[in-house]
Amino acid sequence: MKGKFVVTALAVVLFSTLAASAQSSEKTPDLDERCEMQADRLEIDLKLEPWQTFKVDSTLKVVYHGMTDEINDMQAAKIGNPSLYQQVQDKWLDMLDESYKKIFTQEQWDEYLRRGAARLQKAREKRREKLEQSATKKKK
Repeated sequence: MKGKFVVTALAVVLFSTLAASAQSSEKTPDLDERCEMQADRLEIDLKLEPWQTFKVDSTLKVVYHGMTDEINDMQAAKIGNPSLYQQVQDKWLDMLDESYKKIFTQEQWDEYLRRGAARLQKAREKRREKLEQSATKKKK
């Protein structure tokens, strides 16, 4: 009886170790793969045409690589102000939305906004207004 328990316990430990090892060896998608996955998701959600999916994928890659490069440059310069990082992210996401508006039909754009983009745009606009208000207060 004791031997069966030890064998079972060893099997459980071995299985959990193998499972953990398999999970850690699964590679996380890189930036380009995540852009492709996002484009594929938008293709399904918005019923994009193949040419639209191609443009969305290309746009995502340009925007996210640009944003990543700019943020990496800021980190290398040891800029510590989190609001500056948020401004950079907002700038690039505004460019992404501007590109999407040119790529999508009006119906697709409306659906994109309904699926949460409008809420994100409002949040970016509120941050911009708050920043402008604080800048005007400092000038006075």
